Amino acid sequence: MTEASEKPHDDSPFWRFSLRFYARSSVASACLVLQDEAGVDVNLLLFLLFLAEHGRRVSEDQIAQIDEGVRAWRDQVVKPLRQLRRTLKPGIGEIPVTVSEGFRGQIKRLELESEHVEQTVLEAFHAADIGVPEQSRSDAAEANLAAYEARLGPFPAVARARVLSAFAEFGTHHPRAED
Repeated sequence: MTEASEKPHDDSPFWRFSLRFYARSSVASACLVLQDEAGVDVNLLLFLLFLAEHGRRVSEDQIAQIDEGVRAWRDQVVKPLRQLRRTLKPGIGEIPVTVSEGFRGQIKRLELESEHVEQTVLEAFHAADIGVPEQSRSDAAEANLAAYEARLGPFPAVARARVLSAFAEFGTHHPRAED
């Protein structure tokens, strides 16, 4: 995810959840660590937490199915835009940052829109009631992250703990609702 302040207007409950949760203290930095060090798709991670928020626990096989539904878009659109935005940050060659920053801003907006497209696809899985009911939203979040971790390999422990802690705290400020 890019900065929440650049959100497009949207009525998607998942998008609103993602923006509110990602804006929480330490969540963005933890998600970036998980993305850069463990190969986590932050949008998929947020979706797994969104499912947990709605009392749904998913299996590793279901995560594989969800991941396959967005893999091509993520690999061919989201990741290249992210890489281009990161490449432009310090400036390129003789082009100073002050000149390239406007272009970088346009890329950043496109990257955010590409993430929104990915989230639209992910949200369709929620409509299908993927997963099984779980009584505790925290247990569902833990189980969903554990299943994703089993698929990708170990997550950096501190970043994982920060995300789960923020999710637990988030529930006390944003009671479960259909948003």
